[in-house]
Amino acid sequence: MANFKGHALPGSFFLLFGLWWSVKYPLKFLMRKTKSSRLCLNRAELVEGVVKAVFAVVGILAEQFVPDGPHLHLLSQDRQSWVKLMNWQHSTMYLFFGISGVVDILTYSSLKIPVGMDRLVLSLAVFMEGFLFYFHVHNRPALDLHIHSLLLTAVFGGSFIIMLEVFQRDHIILELFRTSLAILQGTWFWQIGFVLYPPSGGPEWNETDHGNVMFVTLCFCWHFVVAMCIVAMNYTLIYCLVQIRSRRTVTLELEQLRGSEKNSLLSSSDIE
Repeated sequence: MANFKGHALPGSFFLLFGLWWSVKYPLKFLMRKTKSSRLCLNRAELVEGVVKAVFAVVGILAEQFVPDGPHLHLLSQDRQSWVKLMNWQHSTMYLFFGISGVVDILTYSSLKIPVGMDRLVLSLAVFMEGFLFYFHVHNRPALDLHIHSLLLTAVFGGSFIIMLEVFQRDHIILELFRTSLAILQGTWFWQIGFVLYPPSGGPEWNETDHGNVMFVTLCFCWHFVVAMCIVAMNYTLIYCLVQIRSRRTVTLELEQLRGSEKNSLLSSSDIE
């Protein structure tokens, strides 16, 4: 959808998953030695796959069945022209993320899926997103072209990082870097919507002004800084919570140990 909502929807998708990953991966790394936490995180991975697949279906339906959408028609009635190819490109992007969600579900179910297949399919989905967007903005005004080109930096960077995770699984640095790029994608989709399709009839940007192009580039850098700060703050928060929990666990174990020693001494004195 070539409007504000059409950019807010995928932006919300990436932002939601980026924020979730900024909590999940620090928790997974800091509690990797706890068996119960691993089981809970495996269930969370399964739920994540379901949510990803549902989001993809919602995205496809939104692109196809909005009032001015193609409604699953690729050709016009006279078979002489294409129908809403931009919507079809967005639907195809959601399709690949839906496939990634299905692979996530199969990976963490009882089926024996090869290790790394979930990361491989996710990397392909993100690459296809960038591939479609690369040919999505040809012959557009300078600002439109530039603001989408900046998005491709995060998209192809994310695809490359996820591909590395196929061979370096559970690598916390790669996971956190991928998380920051996902948050960056989410916030930047929203930024594109505000710049190209201002909601509530806001003032339109001059798409041929080079000053606007330079300012948008600055904004992209600031978005990346915010994304990294979010990841760093969530990691710090999770680290503090895990430390507090571990101290409480150690305290309870010591109290139980002292109690058992006291009981054993009492029982031995009774025997004497």
